[in-house]
Amino acid sequence: MNRTSLGIFLAVSLAATVGCTSKNYVKQQTTPLINKTNELDDMTAKNSKDIKDVDARAQSGIQAVNAKTADVEQKAQAANQSASSAQQMADSANNRVGVLTNTVANLDNYRPVAETSVKFGFNKDNLTPKAKEALDQLAGSISSTKGYIIALEGSTDSVGSADYNYDLSQRRANSVIQYLASKYNVPAHKIYVIGLGKDKPVETNKTREGRADNRRVDVRLMTNTVGDTTPSTTPTTTGQNNPSSL
Repeated sequence: MNRTSLGIFLAVSLAATVGCTSKNYVKQQTTPLINKTNELDDMTAKNSKDIKDVDARAQSGIQAVNAKTADVEQKAQAANQSASSAQQMADSANNRVGVLTNTVANLDNYRPVAETSVKFGFNKDNLTPKAKEALDQLAGSISSTKGYIIALEGSTDSVGSADYNYDLSQRRANSVIQYLASKYNVPAHKIYVIGLGKDKPVETNKTREGRADNRRVDVRLMTNTVGDTTPSTTPTTTGQNNPSSL
């Protein structure tokens, strides 16, 4: 081999050796970086998954809290409604007591002139012909009585709730008011009404006859004028038979 050929061979060998050395060096330098990058990618993927899991649990927890909050709010509203209803019932009872107290205090200044009782059928508030006849008899004394008032006490038997019977006793008294106002021009300010419900029975509620006697409105013509009219010693009777229960 001549010198020229040997020189070329050595040059090529050197270039090949340098090329391999460079590639190995680059590979040695880049491999850790690639591995680190892959690790970072794996960690990023894991973190993303963990974040999604945490977010899902958080959303589930928020929904559960919202559901419990809504349930608590509903229970609170129901409790408030119950409290308001109880307060209304208490206020209504206090009002009835106040009206009754004031009326009774005012009636102490009056004395009876005539009295009657009108009876009603079971759960009824309309006047029967016999009831109207009894009211006509009492009303005959109105024109000759000065300084008069008419006191009404509406009552019921013990069947039904207290609130319903208060309302029913009031309706029965209102029927008497309407009759006296329309037929005898008795003004509203002359009439005192007490709806007693089932609180003041005149007979036992354990028998059919007793309950029929308790379905009534007691009517009293009263005056505060001394010496105007001699008070009747006995109440005016209606002569009604007890309306039969329905």
